[in-house]
Order: sequence, then C-alpha cells, then structure tokens
Amino acid sequence: MRRILSCLAVAPGLAASLLAAQPAPQHFDGQTWWNHVKVLADDGMEGRETGSAGLRKAQAYIVKQLTQAGLQPAGTNGFYQPVKLIQRQIDEKDSSAALVRDGKAEPLVLGEDAFFNTRAELAAGEVTAPLVFASYGLRIPENGYDDFAGLDLHGKIAVFLAGSPADVPGPLASHYQTPGERWKALGAAGAVGIISIPNPASMDIPWSRMSLNRAHASMDLAAAEFNETKGLAMSLTFNPAQAEKLFAGSGHTFAEIAGLGKDRKPLPHFPLTASLKARASVKRTEVESANVVARLPGTDPALKGEVVVLSAHVDHVGIGEPIDGDRIYNGAMDDGSGSALLLDMAASLAAKSSEKPRRSILFAFVTAEEKGLLGSKYFAAHPTVDPKSIVADVNVDMFLPIVPLKVLKVEGLAESDLGDRAVAIAQSLGVKAIADPEPLRNGFIRSDQYSFIRHGVPALKMDVGFELGTPEQKVFKEWLTKRYHAPSDDLSQPVDLGAAALYEEITRRLLLEVANADSRPAWKPDSFFRRYASGGGK
Repeated sequence: MRRILSCLAVAPGLAASLLAAQPAPQHFDGQTWWNHVKVLADDGMEGRETGSAGLRKAQAYIVKQLTQAGLQPAGTNGFYQPVKLIQRQIDEKDSSAALVRDGKAEPLVLGEDAFFNTRAELAAGEVTAPLVFASYGLRIPENGYDDFAGLDLHGKIAVFLAGSPADVPGPLASHYQTPGERWKALGAAGAVGIISIPNPASMDIPWSRMSLNRAHASMDLAAAEFNETKGLAMSLTFNPAQAEKLFAGSGHTFAEIAGLGKDRKPLPHFPLTASLKARASVKRTEVESANVVARLPGTDPALKGEVVVLSAHVDHVGIGEPIDGDRIYNGAMDDGSGSALLLDMAASLAAKSSEKPRRSILFAFVTAEEKGLLGSKYFAAHPTVDPKSIVADVNVDMFLPIVPLKVLKVEGLAESDLGDRAVAIAQSLGVKAIADPEPLRNGFIRSDQYSFIRHGVPALKMDVGFELGTPEQKVFKEWLTKRYHAPSDDLSQPVDLGAAALYEEITRRLLLEVANADSRPAWKPDSFFRRYASGGGK
C-alpha cells in the first residue's frame, strides 16, 4: 500500500481514478463527489479559513449548486445563517512564560517548549501561580471518578495529561474532556489556569506541525451565552518531549506518566515543585461568517414538518506557515470531502422522484468547525427551523476514503438506535460497522454531531475505518501524520472512488430510512446523553 501511495502522489490527475477498485453502488460513482472536492479544495479557495474571502467563495459555489438542484433556502438570510465570532491572535513578541523553582526563573521557549491557547479569555497582565499535576484533569460523577479528590487546586494551575482512564466509556470520557466540562470542574475546584500535555500515544499531528501554526488565530462565538471557560486566566499546551521540566524534583517523571497514559491506566496526582510565571498578549477582532442551510421538503403531510439533518463543515484552516514551500492548507478531505458529499446527496435525492422522503432533509454546511465546532454549536442553539422538529443528525467529516470500505467506524454507535440502523445498513452492503477502536483520540467530541447531541438530538458520525492491528490502521496513521492539517491534504493525494461511492450509499440509505420511518430515532435507555433530550441542551 505504501508503494501505491507514493506512486499516486506524483500523479494528481490520476490519483482518484487509479484507486477506484471497489465497485460503486448504482446511486453514486464517486466521480461527481470528487468533482465537487476539486472545486472546494482548489488553491483558489485559499484553505477556506473562517471569515475569509476563500470561504465565502466556497459557500457561493455551494449555494449555486443547491439552487441548481432545486433545494429550498433554509437559513435566516436566504441560504445563509450569519454567525458572529471573536478572533484572538497571540502576539508572542509581547508574551512570555517561565517556570519558577526555588526563586529562579527558567524561561520557556514558546513554540519549542509550549505555546499559549487563545480560545479562552486569558487574563490581562501577568499570571504567577503554583503548578499541580492533576492526572487526566477529569471529574466524572457518573463513574465516581475524581482526579481532584484530596488535591488543593485553589489559586493554582492544573497540569494534566490528555486522555482518560480505561474504565470510563469512550463517549462519556470524551464529553468530560471538552473545554467547557473540564473547566467547569477545575474552576469549581479553585484552579486559575491549565497546562495540557498531549498524550504521545494519541497525537495526530507531530509537535513540529502543532507548533508551526501556533500563531494562527483562534475564534469563539461572540455571544456571552457560549462562554464556557469564564475565569480561565492562563492556558498552555506543553510539548511532551520537554515535559520532564515540569516534573523535576516531584518524585515522578513524565516518562512514567506517559507510560501509564498510553494504556489508559490510573495516574497519580501531586504538587509540582515549580510555579508558572506568564503573560499573554492577545489581539482581539470581530469576525462574521455564516452557515449555509438548505431544505429538501418532505412529502408526508403529517411528517414533512420534521427534519433529518445531514451536516458537514465547509471551513478549513486557511493559509499558514509553509511546509515544503506550500502555504495553502487546502482541506480536501477535511472537510471538502464532507461538503462535497452533501452536494452530491442533495442533487441525487432531489433528482429521483421515486425517493422523495416523508420527512424533510436539512443540509447544513456549517462554519468554524476547526475553531471548536462553533458553526454547529450556534446552529444547534439557534436552529433555523423549530428545534423540536429536528429528529436526527448524520454528520460527515473527513470520512477518508483512502482504503476500500470494508469497515465503517461509527461515533455514537451505542448511544441511540441510529447506531443500530447504521450497523444493519452497512451489513446489507457487506461492510462491518464498529465503534471507535481508538478512544484516546476523542473522535466523539471532535466533530459537529456533538453539538446536536448536546441539544438532545440523536446523532452520529461515520467514517471509512479499520480494525486494530491491520495494514489499514497503518495507512490511516500515516495519513494523519503527514496530511492532517497540512498543505498535503490536497488534490494530489490518492483516494478510492469506490469507497467514497459506497460510503455515500450507506449515508443515503440511513437518511432515507430515518426520513421515512414512522417513529423518530430514540436514545438508548442507558445512554448518558439521553439526559439532554429530557433536560434541555447545554
């Protein structure tokens, strides 16, 4: 497979067609999908940064295609739903960080040792506070799990390893690792800041690339209702390769911590011997972007007022620091692939009079996913349709048709009967559906379906997948290391058009089954997330 990948990488025009070995189902051939990807991920779109001219250009193309397909506008301004954002960008020339131990300051090299996270409202001026290692930095009441028990965090900065213990189910652990849920617990315990150490066992992107774009602007929704980290004065991400500096003199080493975290074993918690002295200079500006929303009307008089949402994000990360001389982060798979699927699906369903769904289907092309699921978070909180009319969300994001589709990974598989339906449909097409085999990657909370789940809507995300220990796992790992959030996620990469077509067919059948069923999808009785349907969204 590695030899095939390297050969195809030098043939941009041939890459898609040469890997199209898997027979395509009758509704899709993969090529119409790929044609949309070629437009959305073209260099002229400049990486589709949120709020940029490139993203607006991509959205205009989407609106044109939806109009030609005959779909109805379903935004608040035609097809558009405006979203107001605050952009934050670090000024490293006026920022600094140092570890202070025994009265001596050890300056940290920004980019090499650590970098500031600006999604939080960092405090103006200098922050100095003792450091405490807080294990995974989690409090999960449902499992009786508490990393802060017996730990004094008042006025201190919590250092934690990204990850979770193995005895906590993946989706539940992911939920409590969201910035809002984590800070709710840490803030209540008295912490003033956080230092997160990426888990070396689950780093999708090597530190060199993470650091390269650290000055890239972050964003958050402008409305105060969405501020989930109020009171967070300081936030840093620390390079695992330099993390021994944090643990010096503590009686523990980072090598020990990382070894336990790799297998999701329990971690100790303890005071560290250093304090952090830091100041972050952050420039704030207002930005406006938009979601694009379209409706395919249902045909059943009693059900057409209800909607099934098919969602994908349009944005990517724009223009960044050059890698091998290329500064455009095209985002072909992330998530030109998902937006292209929505366009292909809309045209296919609108054209087939024999497949008119009973419920309406809403196509939501959301913005600012790369900034923290912001477009979907806004839509889920302020939908352009009656909130009670949304029966389900099927989210497609970076589904990666880079190997034949034999295994379908389903995020949210066990949470609602949407998972059962996806399993049955996949099986009918000779595909095995499985839950996420790599829970450390936190995939459950990293895509837009999570925004719908937080508002009580059954939702899932499906991907071309693999089973652990297979050659396919190595192919995906190589893709993440080399292409994820890099300029090489472009149109020159090899794709399997047969896998894309089969994935589209599974998605089509799931959409139609949900749209045509007599009853709505339902949460499983034992799902943690069922509470949001009965108790309101968060």
